[in-house]
Amino acid sequence: MKGARVPAPEAFPTRPYDLLKEFTIALVVVAVLSAGLAGLFSSPDETPVTLASWSSAAPNDFTATAVAELAGSSTSAQYGPPYNDTPGAGQKIGPVGLQRAAGVRIPVDPAEDFVLRPLRESPEPPEVTTALAQWNAATPDQRQAWSSAYADALGKAPDGDPAKVAPADYGPVPALAAGLLTLAQAGSLDGQLLTRGRFYQTDYTKPMLLLADGSYLSDRATAQHLTGSQWGMMNETGNYPGQAWLWLYTFWYQIDPFKSSKNADAEVWAIMAVLSLALVLVPFIPGVRSVPRWTRVYRLVWRDHYRTRR
Repeated sequence: MKGARVPAPEAFPTRPYDLLKEFTIALVVVAVLSAGLAGLFSSPDETPVTLASWSSAAPNDFTATAVAELAGSSTSAQYGPPYNDTPGAGQKIGPVGLQRAAGVRIPVDPAEDFVLRPLRESPEPPEVTTALAQWNAATPDQRQAWSSAYADALGKAPDGDPAKVAPADYGPVPALAAGLLTLAQAGSLDGQLLTRGRFYQTDYTKPMLLLADGSYLSDRATAQHLTGSQWGMMNETGNYPGQAWLWLYTFWYQIDPFKSSKNADAEVWAIMAVLSLALVLVPFIPGVRSVPRWTRVYRLVWRDHYRTRR
């Protein structure tokens, strides 16, 4: 108010407060607790899943995945941007195709990158060399017929065992799949699928895509309660506490229509973006910004101050 006298600073109540002392005490307490709890409970130490461990633990699943890559029926082959330009693939928000808007930025040809190139670039027995030559000489339609027929036969074989597949014309596909299995079990395929042309090989995109195309990694995730339907985003392996602060994000995946939607990732992202923006704008939203004043919760938070005033 105009002309009102402003109280001098010394008119307000004060109390001594050693910020450095409080900070030091807090730092020491947190450090001791962190070291003590880490020593007591340790941390999850799961052995990483590699192509070598997958192909050794579940060779039939690996073989079926390799054939799916050749047939173009794997998840990677049909994923769409940013890996390939599969028609109709990609998630949308309404009419806006987010993946297609970004385009193909990491080109991946599953049949070529995951199967054929590693076989060509490795010393192979004569039957694999012959199979590669037969595959290269065939038309795209013939390749598709061979790989699709063998994929169907593997699906009908007991336990998916290639040794129990019904005899038919599968062309070079069985030899190619068997050669890739041998390559993976030897540990060579892991290194071959890393990004080429760089000194430091740290891009695991292709090995992870191949792993995700099979069922072995998914089965391991289910056993550890890490899938989307198990609140996996906020879980940790074993009995360790996970990222509880992600509950709101993973909550949407548990309810309809999101848990059954093909566009769930894009839709949940949009919801969280709107909620985050609303949180940022709380001080500017009429009505919402007045809730603390109406509920008088501030008097509970600052109860010592108001008790002193009384």
